[in-house]
Amino acid sequence: MSRRNTRQARSRFRSRVAVIVAGAALLSWAGPGANAFWSAVSDGGSASAAADALAAGATPSAAVSAGNVTLAWKAAATLAGRPVSGYAVARYASASGGTKIAAGGTCTGTVTTGLGCTDQDVPTGTWYYTVTPVLGQWQGSESVRSAGAAVDTSPPIAPTVTAPTYVNSSTVTSVPVTGTTEPGASIALTVTDAGSAPPAAATVTADSSGVWAAAVNLSSLGDGTVTYRAVATDTAGNQGNPATPGTTTSVKDVAAPTVQQLELADGTRDNGKIEPKDKVTVTFSEALDASTICSGWTAGASGTLNGDNQVTVSISSGNVLSVAVNSSACPTSRIGTVALGANYYGSGTLTYKGVGLNASVVSWDASKSTLTITLGALATGSPANGTTKAAVPSYTPATGMGDAAGNALSVTPVQGKSSSF
Repeated sequence: MSRRNTRQARSRFRSRVAVIVAGAALLSWAGPGANAFWSAVSDGGSASAAADALAAGATPSAAVSAGNVTLAWKAAATLAGRPVSGYAVARYASASGGTKIAAGGTCTGTVTTGLGCTDQDVPTGTWYYTVTPVLGQWQGSESVRSAGAAVDTSPPIAPTVTAPTYVNSSTVTSVPVTGTTEPGASIALTVTDAGSAPPAAATVTADSSGVWAAAVNLSSLGDGTVTYRAVATDTAGNQGNPATPGTTTSVKDVAAPTVQQLELADGTRDNGKIEPKDKVTVTFSEALDASTICSGWTAGASGTLNGDNQVTVSISSGNVLSVAVNSSACPTSRIGTVALGANYYGSGTLTYKGVGLNASVVSWDASKSTLTITLGALATGSPANGTTKAAVPSYTPATGMGDAAGNALSVTPVQGKSSSF
């Protein structure tokens, strides 16, 4: 090589070095936000180096579900428009300052696929996320921190559940169930019977006070005890323990009670003449709610009305027996009427009441499901001097009588068996 060519080569080398040094000085002056890489360019035998910087990352958005935070951000590129190769995601426990924590889940390391990831199993707290673009060994500037992502990993406690004591024929298609839980929580309600019928189900959301209400159709479940189970999922996506739900029970009874038997019994065997101690006994298919017979009685219990002149049994000219109760112990009575099926009326309206052992009596036997009316002393009228005669009475229940579940007793007349007073 001639001396002239050698001098030219040395000159070009010195020019390249000068450009590199100038570029390095520029990057040093620009600070940490100007991370860059070099690319060599040549033009007609001359060579130079150009610097290209990575832009800052875009502020990510954060959506929380239970202990997971899903992040999304916009694409970053170099100042010259070159795409980056990935992104590094971190979180902080405060909006500024604090310790930088590498994100986990699909955000671990450098995210090279897509513009989002999910940080999984994040501890309870409020977290702020950043995204840093990466190109090879170069990193751009960390983004501005995201808005706080409030993470709640505590599952809600079991909801309270309240349901009717009984489910009857009038409520079975829309049984009201209520309770309380965390405000805004979703309630998954299931109802099962003691058999193998598929459960009934409903899903509702609690209001801002934590109160929830559902109406469930239990027509497909069997009669007997039904069990309600409620599991809450809070607004953070945490589900309560399905093994320990909120529970309660009801008794499903949709069968209306019926009259099984009606019998007239002669208390003194006087050849069919109606008189004191004669009885009317009505037997039902199941125990009625005693309070629907006498408002002073208690459901499930037996009861008796036998005070002085407390019960008046009347026989009309049409030979229909009815009962009136005059007692503070029974403000409202529902007993029904009995068409006696034979001529017991003589003259004047027949009434039977009395005092002490001679008083008329109305008694309910819960264990036998029987209602018995016993005639007391004759107060007015004269009964007919009847002869022994087969009497086929019929009983018409009073409106409002029913069983403990609330199923109404039909008011259609029911014929009894042949009998006589």
